[in-house]
Amino acid sequence: MEGGTTFHFVTDGIEVALEQARQAADGRDVRIGGGASTIQQFLRAGLVDELHVVVVPILLGAGERLFDGVGDAIDALEMSEFVPSTEVTHVRFTRSTD
Repeated sequence: MEGGTTFHFVTDGIEVALEQARQAADGRDVRIGGGASTIQQFLRAGLVDELHVVVVPILLGAGERLFDGVGDAIDALEMSEFVPSTEVTHVRFTRSTD
């Protein structure tokens, strides 16, 4: 893509995808993008240190519940930032240090 963005599709599971991303990042942060199912998989595996959720007050289709099926995994995160506005709300969760 223009600007140097490259996409790699990994079918060997989330752990392999994350390891490849970490190697490519060479010590920098790794960001995971995807729909609810992708995020749920990483949450259930305990592989999320920080989660940035952007809420826009528009419903496309039926929508998906982001935290369905993650069990106690969500308990490892605490809300660290909440920035509301009429157009978009940003909520940041970070891994609890407890």
